[in-house]
Amino acid sequence: MYFLPLGIRAAIVAINKLPPTPETLWFRLLGRGKVQREAVEELVALPPSDLVRRNVLEIIYRWRISVMTQTELTKDDQELIMNLTQAYEEARAQAVQEGVQQGVQQGVQLERRQVVENLLRFRFGSVDEELSRVVESLLQLTPEEFTPLCLELSREDLLARFNS
Repeated sequence: MYFLPLGIRAAIVAINKLPPTPETLWFRLLGRGKVQREAVEELVALPPSDLVRRNVLEIIYRWRISVMTQTELTKDDQELIMNLTQAYEEARAQAVQEGVQQGVQQGVQLERRQVVENLLRFRFGSVDEELSRVVESLLQLTPEEFTPLCLELSREDLLARFNS
């Protein structure tokens, strides 16, 4: 780092001279050539849950979208896109996988909700506002636990048990 006079309050950072540490990763990603490629390799090697990795990849998504809309890319932009392609593709694949898993979990919750509501409808004719408040509590139980409760307890017993 080269510090300018105190009145200016600035410094010049020679990115290619920075040590390869986690603290300098952000700066080295802004470098060029070998420095940037090595920084990207370090970024990709970080675990998917790492906050720095997630933040950098989020910035890359946005930047890549804005750059790809340009008709002519500079040589630096082309090099950066090439260097970041692996990290981008890995993060995109992980995001898709997380979305699929989240969708499956939401689908299972929705199916369980429908099962509970159908059991209550079968038993009591409809699910009014009072019974709909009981549904949330029943969903905390396993199907083996909530099925007999829905079929055996009276409306008053269900409300008393889960509204307290």
